[in-house]
Amino acid sequence: MKTTRLTSIFSLAVKALLFICFTLLLAVPVRAQNQEVLEKITPEAINQRIEQHRMGSLIIHTAPGAEVTIEQQSHEFLFGAALPNHLAENSENPMTSEEREQFLSILSDNFNYAVHENALKWYDTEKTQGEVNYAVADRIYELMDSLNIPMRGHTVFWAKEEFNTEWLTKLTNDELRKAIADRAESLINHFEGRINEYDLNNEMVHGSFFRDRLGYGIISEMAWMVKAHNPDAKLYTNDYGILDVGHNAGPYANQIRKMLANGVPLDGIGMQAHRSVSVPYENTPYMVQRNLDRFLEFDLPIKITEALFAQDTDEERAAELKKLFPIYFAHPRVEAILIWGIWEKPHWIPESAMWKTDFSPTLQSKAYQDLVFDEWWTNTTTRANDDGLSEIKAFYGDYAITVDGKTKVVSLKKEDGKSEVRF
Repeated sequence: MKTTRLTSIFSLAVKALLFICFTLLLAVPVRAQNQEVLEKITPEAINQRIEQHRMGSLIIHTAPGAEVTIEQQSHEFLFGAALPNHLAENSENPMTSEEREQFLSILSDNFNYAVHENALKWYDTEKTQGEVNYAVADRIYELMDSLNIPMRGHTVFWAKEEFNTEWLTKLTNDELRKAIADRAESLINHFEGRINEYDLNNEMVHGSFFRDRLGYGIISEMAWMVKAHNPDAKLYTNDYGILDVGHNAGPYANQIRKMLANGVPLDGIGMQAHRSVSVPYENTPYMVQRNLDRFLEFDLPIKITEALFAQDTDEERAAELKKLFPIYFAHPRVEAILIWGIWEKPHWIPESAMWKTDFSPTLQSKAYQDLVFDEWWTNTTTRANDDGLSEIKAFYGDYAITVDGKTKVVSLKKEDGKSEVRF
């Protein structure tokens, strides 16, 4: 009896020891992974990646000892803004001419990319079945074209039923499939040559209206409908809860894997970044870095499609932007950051806007400008060496280079890594 009990105790002890050892073994890679992410979000590591991924070499050949002035004109990286319907004179509640002038001035001074906030959405362009109207979307596009600001398309379809019109939700399945085909043909043909990138079916992690009605295959059908009308169109997913909170990062990655496995011609990944207070501020950089890295496996470009900061104070919003924008900018897959609304008056979360109703700047807008046009901006004067050579590291973009009163404009592109100019 005593021997049996000792054997039993020994057996339990061995099992407990094995369990502890197994748990410790499992914990090792987790700790290593966590440490790797922590090391990535130090200022030194972020700046190193920015230099690696966002800067190239400007090589200037001139007379020995000549003074060379280098002035950046624009970024190649895309810094964008969502544009409200109010910008168009033909919208239901348009800006005044003075407001429009100030808005466009701020936009052209601070951004090189844009997206319609609502004017391209199906519920906005076809409120009544068969009555398609792109007038507001067209006018917004025309204004951007006049400023040489390219636009992306948001969105061809929207997966959440509540963001589809009542007439659409009441169609039979056959009628719904035809309406989808008509929408793709109308929208893509209308903007072909003007808009060549679209969110395909917005927020599929959170909605499944079309899939519930027509099966999973409708996603592939949607994509190929778009490609049939514009083979050059780039198609993106787009969803929220991916970065700071991260509870949807796993489902989103699974969704993208499934789309690719089912032959959906996916060209990029959109990640919304509506930043509230759901994650403690001190944890946010870690979560963002970790969740961005989860999508490296796909080898697809990432765009931060809807950046927004909605903390309680302007100081907090500015601090969040200065913490997170460098992580976005430093990431090798990220190609754009779009701010979801910049002006307080028409903003859906007014306190999160970057410029107040009277167009005075917030601390958040100043934080943005400090990064984009100071820390990440190359203006310098140097002197050629005895061989007439001057080489500097510079952010990818367009430059005016002046030597002895003569100026040349050159482009430094990421795909090239360097640009040479001779005087």
